[in-house]
Amino acid sequence: MLNHRPGMTALVLGLVLSAYASTIGLAQEPPKADPKPAEAKKPDSDPKKPSMPDLKREYDLVYTKAGTTELKLDLVRPAGDGEPLATVIVIHGGGWQGGNKESNRRFLDMLAQRGFVAVSPQYRLVPKATFPAQVHDVKASVRWLKANAAKYRIAPDRIGAMGFSAGGHLALMLGVTDEKDGLEGDLPPQGQNSKIQAVVNYFGPTDLDADDLPALSRPLVDAFLGGPVKDKKKEASQASPVDLISEKDAVILTFQGTKDPLVPHTQATKLADAMTSKNVKGRVSLYIGDGHGWEGIEKTIVEAADFLELNLSKKQEGGRRRRNP
Repeated sequence: MLNHRPGMTALVLGLVLSAYASTIGLAQEPPKADPKPAEAKKPDSDPKKPSMPDLKREYDLVYTKAGTTELKLDLVRPAGDGEPLATVIVIHGGGWQGGNKESNRRFLDMLAQRGFVAVSPQYRLVPKATFPAQVHDVKASVRWLKANAAKYRIAPDRIGAMGFSAGGHLALMLGVTDEKDGLEGDLPPQGQNSKIQAVVNYFGPTDLDADDLPALSRPLVDAFLGGPVKDKKKEASQASPVDLISEKDAVILTFQGTKDPLVPHTQATKLADAMTSKNVKGRVSLYIGDGHGWEGIEKTIVEAADFLELNLSKKQEGGRRRRNP
């Protein structure tokens, strides 16, 4: 799918590394625009229009412990009791070196208003921890959600992940790996699998050993892998979703700008080729002329939520997956 938004300013998002220009970083989603002046709320004259649900927000829940480091997550869900709900894990960006779970809170609210349980996990950052620590962390968050499914109204067989930039990469890693790939790690809790059913990847890298990765991104990839890619070929392959895709992996939606200075759009098309070869369903939306993010990215959250709602619906359980919109 090709999308063109004339006049949109390409945004380089998230962490600004002091050692580099401000465009460095496999980054985070863009900041919110300045709010418009408040207007008096008009009464809702349409009785058929559904009201926004009340939300229950629980922040800083400890989901695992890596050595002496507690890792926490934020969780937002529709208030009250009821049937188990589909769940979306939202993973922050920041070049694997920065960013934080709190930056996703507005997205958690947006998804919870759509009826999801929405979660944003903390994960260990480079340089204190290198690959595969970050993958181990987000996989532990999936196991924690499944172990606590009854408490938080989670349907354990209807979990998706959404991430931005480096967070998109980690979301993809959740969607294309399982026990056979050797990336589960030994963090608690154990006893649950980390399998998820759907991924929304916002401009995340998919091939860490690609020849066309720009010079801006190479130091970030090297730091993530714990050394130069030329010396870390095995790790680069283990961390590249294009090398890990197999049949029956999660359905994937990717958003990618064609003028991204950090993650070239060929990373998205390579992912599409790998998905095609393994019959993994999904689609790629290319935003023509846009960079590492774009103005109005919140509008694409609606499209992402539609995709997740379709592919995490109860009708998908035990049945044939419907074709994606």
